[in-house]
Amino acid sequence: MSFGDGIGELKNVLSTLTPVGEAQAASRPANTTLPASSGTAPADEASLSSASGLVSKALATPDVRMEKVEALRQAIADGSYQVPSSEVAGKVIESLIK
Repeated sequence: MSFGDGIGELKNVLSTLTPVGEAQAASRPANTTLPASSGTAPADEASLSSASGLVSKALATPDVRMEKVEALRQAIADGSYQVPSSEVAGKVIESLIK
């Protein structure tokens, strides 16, 4: 399973977002000033949607299920892996039609 195509689209969406501080400054009228602070700079903020959590989880999931690969490898090695010839023929014909 690969998520390469979806990630590019997500990067495009994320690049169009305006950081919270800039969005607040842009929505403030030009003649207003910020209240005086106690000498500390305002903290930067960012908020992410739940989609970012899903993307991070998807990227952490391996593309290959090794337990399944090993089971198939073992079945092929000991000769117990059998595929009906009708299924093989069906897949060959399917690939030729595409």
